[in-house]
Amino acid sequence: MAGSLWMNVLLLLGAYLLGSIPFGLLFARLFGGADVRQYGSGNIGATNVARVAGPLPGILTLLFDVAKGALAVWLAARFADHSARTMMLTGVAALLGHCFPVWLGFKGGKGVATGLGVFAALCPSAALAAVVLFVLIVVFLRIVSLASITAAAAMPLLVYFLWAPHHAPPLVISFGTLFASGLIIYKHNANLQRLVEGSEPRFAFRKSKGDSE
Repeated sequence: MAGSLWMNVLLLLGAYLLGSIPFGLLFARLFGGADVRQYGSGNIGATNVARVAGPLPGILTLLFDVAKGALAVWLAARFADHSARTMMLTGVAALLGHCFPVWLGFKGGKGVATGLGVFAALCPSAALAAVVLFVLIVVFLRIVSLASITAAAAMPLLVYFLWAPHHAPPLVISFGTLFASGLIIYKHNANLQRLVEGSEPRFAFRKSKGDSE
């Protein structure tokens, strides 16, 4: 029992530290030398990295941010005997690490890519449906923040209906998904204000140090 408790503690701590790795900041500096926090929206996520440093570092940031969320859940499944509770809590810990990284004074990204990685490992069909919804909004409206908020808001329902044929997810999954979705939406508070005002910019893959997200 004590061994299991310590394993869960290590998984949660490891997930937080994994999630807190600021890949956007690292790739932006590697490819352009710029501190991405000083340009555009100041966010370390893939969208702002792509705007500031270009498409390649933006894509790499997206992939690595997704991977760290998925890896955290995979490790929980591997070492906690596929416990839904531990997998969900570990995923949330990784998401918290990304949004509030200890290395950056707890000022991190908005959690979209890392959240996608978490749910890709927990419920792939729901993650895929969220990606389709995200892409449709980006293609037709070119507003990444709106696509992110919409996909996050839809995730609890997607997980509920797509968890398993004729089976609702465990309560810890449902509540964990609600928390994760709420956190991502909360991190988009400034974007929500601009959406209401009609001043949210549309996305284009180009280097720019004057845009805001």
